[in-house]
Amino acid sequence: MTPRARESILGADVIVGYNTYIALVADLIADKPVIGTGMMQEIERCQSAVDQALAGKNVAVISSGDPGIYGMAGLVLELSMKYPPNVRPEVTIIPGISAVGASAALLGAPLMHDFAVISLSDLLTPWNVIRKRVEMAAAGDFVIAIYNPKSKRRTSQIIEVREIVMKHRLASTPVGIVHHATREGENMALSTLETFTTEFIDMFSLVIIGNSQTYVQEGRMITPRGYKV
Repeated sequence: MTPRARESILGADVIVGYNTYIALVADLIADKPVIGTGMMQEIERCQSAVDQALAGKNVAVISSGDPGIYGMAGLVLELSMKYPPNVRPEVTIIPGISAVGASAALLGAPLMHDFAVISLSDLLTPWNVIRKRVEMAAAGDFVIAIYNPKSKRRTSQIIEVREIVMKHRLASTPVGIVHHATREGENMALSTLETFTTEFIDMFSLVIIGNSQTYVQEGRMITPRGYKV
């Protein structure tokens, strides 16, 4: 969390967010009114935030590490834009530290060259579209960062991703898995493209697959930028 994000929570009249994320910042909320919802209730949650803002409240929407990266920033903007400019609530998007950035820092420096970020969640995006994006990123030799890699319901997709990337990269390509980046219970593992799916992976994990130049030295995953060293 950035200092600016922290201050916005402390200064808010109302807190709105996903219950799991609200629990992570409970110490900052105190006795403020809280509107929390579970998964699959994103539209209702964000509409509640807009409604509170229209009523004159200073609302803080708790939305992942960075609200603009697989967060609620876009949905809040879309809903607020439905109102005429003269009554539309002001929306300020406060950037934070995304899981991909936090995980990369723990692993070393795997994102020093071009990379693609892909979510394997097929709730809003068809799997055939996700699969094509993985194929294109692998063919383009991008480092690939994977959000939502595996859930209790989705267990085969990460294995299919491995098979797709294996067509374009060596089996020894480094892969990093970070669980609960920057949160309690944080841990990481370094593996290879051939074996990384045997590691513990869940919805709180982020997977980074190196490109053809990525290597591991003394426990640090590094993707060279091209400097002569």
